[in-house]
Amino acid sequence: MKNETSHNSIFDFSLLPAVIALAWPTMLEQLMQTAVQYIDTAMVGSLGTAATAAVGSTVTVNWLIGSTVSAFGVGFLGYISQAIGAGEAERARRAAAQSVLMVLAAGLLFTGLTLGLSGKVPVWMQVAPSLQDLASRYFFILYTPMLARAASIIFGTVLRAAGDTKTPMRVGIGVNLLNVMLNFLLIYEPRTLTVFGRSLRVWGAGLGVVGAAAASAASFVFGGLAITLALFRHPRVSPQGLSLRPDRRVLLPCLRVAFPNMLQRFGTSLGYVAFAAMINALGETATAAHTIANTVESAFYIPGYGMQTAAATLTGNAVGAGDRQRVGDQARLIFLCEVTLMLLSGSVLFCFAPAMVGLFSRDAAVILLGSTVLRMVACSEPFYGVSIVIEGMLQGVGKTSVPFVFNIIGMWGVRIVGTFVCTRLLGMGLVSAWGCMIGHNLLLFVLFVCYFRSGRWNPLRK
Repeated sequence: MKNETSHNSIFDFSLLPAVIALAWPTMLEQLMQTAVQYIDTAMVGSLGTAATAAVGSTVTVNWLIGSTVSAFGVGFLGYISQAIGAGEAERARRAAAQSVLMVLAAGLLFTGLTLGLSGKVPVWMQVAPSLQDLASRYFFILYTPMLARAASIIFGTVLRAAGDTKTPMRVGIGVNLLNVMLNFLLIYEPRTLTVFGRSLRVWGAGLGVVGAAAASAASFVFGGLAITLALFRHPRVSPQGLSLRPDRRVLLPCLRVAFPNMLQRFGTSLGYVAFAAMINALGETATAAHTIANTVESAFYIPGYGMQTAAATLTGNAVGAGDRQRVGDQARLIFLCEVTLMLLSGSVLFCFAPAMVGLFSRDAAVILLGSTVLRMVACSEPFYGVSIVIEGMLQGVGKTSVPFVFNIIGMWGVRIVGTFVCTRLLGMGLVSAWGCMIGHNLLLFVLFVCYFRSGRWNPLRK
């Protein structure tokens, strides 16, 4: 174990460049993803409230699938970051090679599941009968390139674990720009635009919601191919030349970490599905307001997830190097950065909520309802951000069982039960459902902070 050094200050700001170097590419990548999500929602929203509801009705199922695949990436995150911290480059490369097998297994499995169930998902989500066929076609097209989506998710995590957050960022920016351009061409009918005072005739496929799905699917294929090429060319974790046969020495420890995280993501995402289904049953206005508010809110979690990436990678590196002092110093500094950023983002969200919802809908009832729930959730942003960072640290040290327990308790014990009681038994609306969601977030804050302060999460503790 490395010698510990004492600091006169609570915060060691000499570590700030390393934190920022890992966090900012992830933040920019997610900012681009959110900007494109905003544009997607606005483009589809221009087709009417029914189109927004058809697309938004399966969003939580998308989270369920994407987050379950992400869990496999988390299994490799702690393993690779600790191997890099310990200076064991070959062990990190062997893990990257095993991630290729995981992409193939997860991609093919979820391709079969999603395409086979595409006709049933809108029914399970209690989508209005008039919208079920459109929602089903959207879902089917979106998940046709599932193998490419799995590659983007898992290989992106492998690169971040190796300390490379810029490559996934660049690929993500390319995916998002391509998605916007294809949306522009595939959603709308041929039309005439005025550019700098001159009329310009623009081709359009006029496919509407189906065009939005096709644009997303094509961009996912591009992203999967680009991130795969980047991984195989990477100087630190390229699997090129290594055997792709299953290696128990790598797979078993990675799967031990991945399995609780997969259960957590599956359980919480299934909770999101149940949550959304109860909201969909409240009617078209509530569904549209909920979809738009979720889209707006996602931008304001960007600082949290950027810092989570930094926390996971740097904590894994420090544990791999056996540096207990650095583990604590990094944690305090990341908390400071996280709370500061989330306070700022929450303040902006609270002040400008009506204008943000108004970007996606002209319906006065949707704007009023969406802005009300956004202002509610803005007050809980810093608390949720702390939970995100602590969970990242636990991923870096390979402890995922505790977050699984905490998240399941919060999701099903508070959000789902509370929403069921409020909306189904008491006849309350969307505001009560989001109140239950905020209660869930605050419970996570309390549980994670108490566990962090106990010190049991740190494998290097005295």
